[in-house]
Amino acid sequence: MLRVFVPFALGYFLSYLYRVVNAVIAPDLVRDVGLDANQLGMLTSAYFITFAAFQLPLGILLDRYGPRRTEAGLLLFAALGAAVFGLAESPAGLIIGRLLIGFGVSACLMAAFKAFVTWYPAQKLPLINGCQMAAGGLGALAGTVPVEAALHVTDWRGVFLVLSGLTLVVAASIFFVVPEHENRPAPSRFGEQLRGIGRIFTSSLFWRVAPLTVMSQASFLSIQSLWSGPWLRDVAGLDRAAAANQLFLIALAMILGFLFMGWAAERLSRRGIQPLSVATAGMILFMLAQTAIVAQWTAATSVIWIVFGFFGTSGIVPYAALSQQFPADLAGRLNTGLNLLVFVIAFASQWGIGAIINQWPPAAGGGYHPVGYQVAFGIMLALQLLSLCWFVIYRRTGVPQD
Repeated sequence: MLRVFVPFALGYFLSYLYRVVNAVIAPDLVRDVGLDANQLGMLTSAYFITFAAFQLPLGILLDRYGPRRTEAGLLLFAALGAAVFGLAESPAGLIIGRLLIGFGVSACLMAAFKAFVTWYPAQKLPLINGCQMAAGGLGALAGTVPVEAALHVTDWRGVFLVLSGLTLVVAASIFFVVPEHENRPAPSRFGEQLRGIGRIFTSSLFWRVAPLTVMSQASFLSIQSLWSGPWLRDVAGLDRAAAANQLFLIALAMILGFLFMGWAAERLSRRGIQPLSVATAGMILFMLAQTAIVAQWTAATSVIWIVFGFFGTSGIVPYAALSQQFPADLAGRLNTGLNLLVFVIAFASQWGIGAIINQWPPAAGGGYHPVGYQVAFGIMLALQLLSLCWFVIYRRTGVPQD
């Protein structure tokens, strides 16, 4: 537990902190660099595009060189990106820093999932994956009220320079603390590894599960990591401190959701209820919370967003569910293949939400127009409903064999 789980948990803690921190510092970025909604969405989503672009090469690296060396090396780029972001004076500099951060933390979850497949029994994967996701939730928690408090001591530049140093420390802990597995198989040839990717992307089981998982996770990531903060300001009318407190509650609900969904998937599987069924039920409840947000029911803002944070975690369960159905030597490529789709759509969604919001003139108080949020979030909800219909209708579940 200490030598395998904790170092990877620390890496994912930082990954999620980097992912969500812009929801709190967005007003500072707009003020200091002069960004509009489209630029803010594009800047923040830059994290997702390099993250996504490296997922398939990452799967090969994980299966060939192992999670310890792969993640430790990549985190060096995240540390560099945080330093570039903290020192940037223009939108271009911020984008370069954000691109490097996304590239550098691209292994933080998938390397952990690969290590857990190696070190833990298959029936424990939903629970241990849930604990790993909870560590990310702690990172999201740190990106709310603690960051807001830090801004009273330093500015957003100082925050990112401190994060750069912490990232170097975590990279060292993964490299020097995590052990190599004694029974690790010899690396396969590059051609064989590419054929493994082909097996995954020609699997009917993969394509039954992927659309619903991708749309649920992409919606959660794109909204929670940026647009939740501006929505709380512009639609619910919360001031900066109150919005940070609400983001803290969302992150806390997310931690509890990751733990609960992992625990529920493991327990219910013993009674014959498949993890995919648990995940689907959670994702439907997540859509119900989004329906209330689209309707802008501000009388119950806190409760609705807590439900959003809790059940937004449901989309992580299919990673473990699919890992149980595929050979263990494909675990890295399987998880990164699914993650590739998630983060490509998250990039397009986060940027696209900003572009849609930008179609309406600013509100009287200087924020974004509430109708823009309603249309943008409504489109994301509609896409999730379509993917749920696909999951229900598409019944083929085969896994291609060698």
